Amino acid sequence: MIDRIDRRILSILQEDCTVPVAEIGRRVGLSTTPCWRRIQKLEEDGVITGRVALLDPTKVNAKVTAFVAITTNQHTDDWLRKFADVIKEFPEVVEFYRMAGQVDYLLRVAVPDIDAYDAFYKRLIAKIDIADVSTTFAMEQIKYTTELPLAYVPSEKPKVTGA
Repeated sequence: MIDRIDRRILSILQEDCTVPVAEIGRRVGLSTTPCWRRIQKLEEDGVITGRVALLDPTKVNAKVTAFVAITTNQHTDDWLRKFADVIKEFPEVVEFYRMAGQVDYLLRVAVPDIDAYDAFYKRLIAKIDIADVSTTFAMEQIKYTTELPLAYVPSEKPKVTGA
């Protein structure tokens, strides 16, 4: 069960995972060792799945974001596995979702420019049969975060005291 202190630790780490454990502990009211144990437990439980550096897309020449909606007429496990394997070959694909509704799959693709997207598109359709591809390009990024909302984490159970 994730308690109030774990939530605060997660909030700090989502904002900046380079904050030293001693500083995290100070902020949540723990000494370094118990704080580190909580972080390790959150990692062991799979709550924390990794720690990364976030890059500025402009500075790494990946400033164009394309959202690619894919529809297929093939809905077998074999086709999905093949499609997933094909997508893994494309570093431009930074997010990949199976959807409900009119679109079967949605990709977020990061490329330097429209020509690079066109090259990506041609390589993709050469590798797998797709019924329909529709691409929209982001004009401006208004909000972007990797932080997940923690308000939905179930609260710890109240402690029962003796009568």
